[in-house]
Amino acid sequence: TAQKAMLGTSLEGIRPTYTYKVVLLGSMSVGKSSLAYRYVKNDFKELLPTVGCSFFTQTLNLEVATVKFEIWDTAGQEKYHSVCHLYYRGAHAALLIYDITNKETLNKAKLWLRDLEKEFLPNEIVIALVGNKMDLAAEREVATQEGEEFARTKGLLFIETSAKSSQQVNDIFMAIAQELLQREQEKESTLPLHRRSTVDLGESGARMGCC
Repeated sequence: TAQKAMLGTSLEGIRPTYTYKVVLLGSMSVGKSSLAYRYVKNDFKELLPTVGCSFFTQTLNLEVATVKFEIWDTAGQEKYHSVCHLYYRGAHAALLIYDITNKETLNKAKLWLRDLEKEFLPNEIVIALVGNKMDLAAEREVATQEGEEFARTKGLLFIETSAKSSQQVNDIFMAIAQELLQREQEKESTLPLHRRSTVDLGESGARMGCC
């Protein structure tokens, strides 16, 4: 479960803080590090391959809650694959990232999904399929509909992004935050009345379409 702390009284009243671990998974050179860097720093860099794992943090101050993301950017090289499960243990969300100009990277993303399905119970973790490098649409090998259809059959969030041009990078993290908060609300509604928080996520916690 997410780590939860109560903030002091603000203009909105008492607002909870949730800390969520998010892992980025995918083949080498699909742009995992660039995506994380764009989201956290709002900048683009052609980053060198990650060795093991890199770590970023980002805080979202939303109307109903504060969401703190701990973003784990895993190495895409095959030699690190066997140890990556150590990094995504305890994750609340995962981004399965592929390169829209390289069909093989989508196949690898599907293998990562199989790994996650072995590690987590159904609906235990929010998973998003992310087709990166929208800026290279002229070189596209994976149709948007193909990614969309696979995500739909597996119950995943889906979006296409460009770390380089920043297209829809914030959107996917916002969609993940909304989905996680929606699940918090659903958990709250199943608790006995005397254990429930006084915070109501309300309409703002509704599922957000991201494609």
